[in-house]
Amino acid sequence: MKVLLINGSPRVQGNTKLALNEMIGIFEKEGIETEVLDVGNKDVRGCIACQTCKKGSGKCVFDDVVNEAASKFAECDGLVVGTPVYYGSANATLIAFLTRLFYSTPFDKTMKVGASAVVARRGGISATYDEINKFFAISGMPIASTQYWNAVHGREPGEAAQDAEGMQTMRVLARNMSFLMKCIADGKEKYGLPEKEEFVRTNYIR
Repeated sequence: MKVLLINGSPRVQGNTKLALNEMIGIFEKEGIETEVLDVGNKDVRGCIACQTCKKGSGKCVFDDVVNEAASKFAECDGLVVGTPVYYGSANATLIAFLTRLFYSTPFDKTMKVGASAVVARRGGISATYDEINKFFAISGMPIASTQYWNAVHGREPGEAAQDAEGMQTMRVLARNMSFLMKCIADGKEKYGLPEKEEFVRTNYIR
């Protein structure tokens, strides 16, 4: 099994990475392979609704880290998205990345497990937690939870390590996510995936 971890912080070795590393330690103990992709320090533009990805290519028209991540996302059993909090929201670069990644990839994401890891000096954690989870929920991905919001506090690089509760929260999150992925793998083998219905798309204006 494999988990892809997205580091949405422009500070590649900052507090967000510390939170992700705490999870990686548990994943390794659980026998789960991990890979970290740093995107917060990349030049990522937003979606322009050109629909190129829907016209046969299955790729985003902008050939950058989004297309690099697509194959990794397709192959993983779980996705962890880590981000710092800026103005009560996730890093804008990360949101541009996630919007294009989730929209442009044609593969079925059902039952891949998603988890967010949010780092803040003080406030904005719950709003950012909700913001990231919406990408999972709209894609049929079960969301891993922990003993509190998936959050760690820290401002200056390295401060997150002093948040004992936050670090514990990350470890519990990784254990819960590992359990959920393994249960889903067993369920797929025994029962298969849930039956799919043809999508009924209704707009407010017809």
